[in-house]
Amino acid sequence: MLRNGLALLAAVMIGGADAPPYAVAPDLFDQTRADLGLTPAPGTETFTVFAPGDDTDRFSNGVVLIPFQGRLYAQWQSSPRDEDSPDTRVLYAVSEDGEVWSAPRELVPAGQGGRMHSSGGWWTDGETLVAYVNVWPEGFQSGAGGVTESRLSRDGANWSEPRRVTGADGAPVEGIIEQDPRLIEGRVHTAFHLRPGMIATPHYTDDPLGLTGWTAGALTHLPRDTSQAAAAHERRLSREIEPSLFQRGGCIVMVFRDEELSFRQLASESCDRGETWTTPVLTGMPDSRAKQSAGNLPDGTAYLVNAPNADRPRVPLAVTTSRDGHLFDRSFLLRGSGDLQPLRFAGQYKRPGYHYPKSVVWGGFLYVGYAANKEDVQVTRIPLSSLGY
Repeated sequence: MLRNGLALLAAVMIGGADAPPYAVAPDLFDQTRADLGLTPAPGTETFTVFAPGDDTDRFSNGVVLIPFQGRLYAQWQSSPRDEDSPDTRVLYAVSEDGEVWSAPRELVPAGQGGRMHSSGGWWTDGETLVAYVNVWPEGFQSGAGGVTESRLSRDGANWSEPRRVTGADGAPVEGIIEQDPRLIEGRVHTAFHLRPGMIATPHYTDDPLGLTGWTAGALTHLPRDTSQAAAAHERRLSREIEPSLFQRGGCIVMVFRDEELSFRQLASESCDRGETWTTPVLTGMPDSRAKQSAGNLPDGTAYLVNAPNADRPRVPLAVTTSRDGHLFDRSFLLRGSGDLQPLRFAGQYKRPGYHYPKSVVWGGFLYVGYAANKEDVQVTRIPLSSLGY
């Protein structure tokens, strides 16, 4: 009881007058020890979906997983050498058991005329598989932002022509979708990074396929430190980016990467089904400033997957859990520094670490997909029985 009280007091002090939506137990992460002092949960296993070679693409990132018709699908973006280059294409692979994976299949080829494609993730109503693809008409580096297209399949092999995702007004949504939507009380929730630029904005829809009816939730963004945003496109980037979310009772908590280099997560919450959101505040959750993935296990346990390093290296990769969604007090190692393979190929923005994790529950496991060193597409799974309280 005292431990919980101290954690909540620390959270209030970190967030100022407005307490963060969640707190972290004191001393959960030892920033002075290798892998923060964390150990794996029993039964944790890692499998490789794709490993680069001399005759393949050598850059991979943005790995997103989804179950569909008894199989597990992985989507990611791939290029011959560099991140966010015009020759980026979107690939996917399929597994019957989460262990052995098919050869990569091309979902979307490289763009033309400066247009770039990147991984947008998946959604399904159980009968139709939706592949989202983020499209950058002027390329990623322009800073102009992008839009979201969808491709549909009934068998996971044959795909419809691309169509824009639309809002409640029937017009296309002018933004790129975040990669792991969640279904909460019959409503699909995620965020779009709206253009011009990338302004992370919560959205929801009552369309089970997540194709139409997207509505923006009301969120007041934190100000940016403009002294550190010299370029015009940087000023069009919200401080809060790349969110994911979990449910806590009748509320939804959205977790953000913080672009102001606090190396902690930001968070906001909505208690009216995504229509209005509190102003984001800093939490006590360390974060190496990368994408992360939040969600709930079947028993309601909330979880956060990220690299909880209070510095730039995206090592280790961990899953941190909370029975009640208020206090995160258990954390397990997914991948650590000791089993990180060497970076084998040069490329723009490539560096060692476990990049951009996204997660899904399937077949009695929590699966986490990510790119190791932005080269290898890998999944780590943990038995749900090892994560329960």
